[in-house]
Amino acid sequence: MMHLDEAALRLSGNARLTTAVLAALGATLAIPQSAVAQTAFTLPAPPFDLPMLPSPSGNWTVMVGIGGQYMPDFVGSKNGKLMPIPIFSIRRAGSIDQFRGPRDSASIALLDVGNFRAGPAFKYVASRKADKYAELIGLGDVKAAYELGGFVEYYPVDWLRLRGELRQGMGGHTGTVADISADVIVPLIQRLTISAGPRFIWKSTKATAPYFGVDAAQALASGLPMYDAKSGAHSVGFGSQISYRINPQWEVHAYVEYEKLLGDAADSPLVKLRGSSNQTTVGLGASYSFDFRIR
Repeated sequence: MMHLDEAALRLSGNARLTTAVLAALGATLAIPQSAVAQTAFTLPAPPFDLPMLPSPSGNWTVMVGIGGQYMPDFVGSKNGKLMPIPIFSIRRAGSIDQFRGPRDSASIALLDVGNFRAGPAFKYVASRKADKYAELIGLGDVKAAYELGGFVEYYPVDWLRLRGELRQGMGGHTGTVADISADVIVPLIQRLTISAGPRFIWKSTKATAPYFGVDAAQALASGLPMYDAKSGAHSVGFGSQISYRINPQWEVHAYVEYEKLLGDAADSPLVKLRGSSNQTTVGLGASYSFDFRIR
């Protein structure tokens, strides 16, 4: 059980992070409405073109930002924590105004044609330290993972975005993750938009076992029964977001994402005996967009 002084330190840290995020959002609201996006700098053309892809020459728009979200301590936990979250994406300047969902990986739309985008995607998965949470004692640490892959995104109509990501893990897990989502996008008033839609994640055995499996040594040390976690449907869920575009450069947003663990993840003794299959994340953030040019 966490001591009172440790709990006070965690609450104090969470309060400071919340204050910092809200201050950043307040600063964005003070920016004049008349600001317009401009080309920030020009980069030299790369020495070669990638086969079967358009030339990278031309104008690009970069979106960067930061958010804070209250999320489960670890996947499968019944308790939560407040964490900072980075925002990053690149697309062709002048293409369809970009919608970004809170669960999207960092990505670069190398292929951007009409209502279709595709390109590389990257997601960082934080390490899981067994000594930080009583529920994990005896299960050992899981190192940070780096998931590299690609995404495809399609708008069959202006108000519906379909997105799929396929990522391969390195580090803490070496498995494959397929992440699929759909979002209905509805403008309420000028610059204010809401969106919502379903989510689904599938994971291979090597992406599931490090977080939900319990081997013989871990069972002896933790008191949990042995468990062999394998591949399959990982979760299904639903998310909603409200965003406000202050001007062509600045946007603020708030969101909630619910995830229901399925299959071997939900059946893990870590989840059944010490955690929860219901996972909810609530967050807010701000992003800034600027243009650059490749010769």
